[in-house]
Amino acid sequence: MIIIPAIDIIDGACVRLQQGDYNNKTQYAENPLNMAKSFEEAGIKHLHLVDLDGARSKKIINIEVLRNICLATGLQIDFGGGIKSEEDVRLALEAGAQQITVGSIAAKSPETVQSWINKYGPDKIILGADVWEGRIAVNGWTEKTDIDLMEYLEYYTKLGIQYCICTDISKDGMLAGSSKVLYKKVMKSFPKLKLIASGGIHNIQELRELHKMGLYGAIIGKALYEGNIKLTQLAAYVN
Repeated sequence: MIIIPAIDIIDGACVRLQQGDYNNKTQYAENPLNMAKSFEEAGIKHLHLVDLDGARSKKIINIEVLRNICLATGLQIDFGGGIKSEEDVRLALEAGAQQITVGSIAAKSPETVQSWINKYGPDKIILGADVWEGRIAVNGWTEKTDIDLMEYLEYYTKLGIQYCICTDISKDGMLAGSSKVLYKKVMKSFPKLKLIASGGIHNIQELRELHKMGLYGAIIGKALYEGNIKLTQLAAYVN
């Protein structure tokens, strides 16, 4: 299981939201680059970088943060937030992102994402599945849809999607455990999908449980910033 620290950006700074609420944020660092370097120094190889300004504005805002981290580190970065056009895809990939994460656009314009899959390949695109009570949420989680998660996954796996970050919004930023029941359900229905857990991971035992379940990866955010999980504890997963 790969470990993927998360850096969420608002106004160029590293923040975390609670349950996706922009009015309930905590700033942890002025400079996301320094945070990314600290992850790399600890042996981390992957990074989940989210442009929260972009998610809210429906276009990429913090492209320079992405570019600077790509230039200064060797981290494999998946980038999301505000990707709504092919120009956004091109910008992110040219800035150095190995993969892009698509959520809102995947829910609202599947034909657009299908064209990106065909052009760039399924290995370049991660499907973002942000879930609230079994339904997909979009636009930085500010808008709930009627799209059923399992139907959403079935549609995109048929298009060739290989990777999915699944976030239970009710768990995110709460440090109260991840949505393991949901992940078991997804893995049973889509055994070939490389499922990445996100939201609620609060201690190293939680990571061990997700590892035993067979998840492809796990994104860690607040637990790292609050010290519930130490970078030194991740050695077993990043060697």
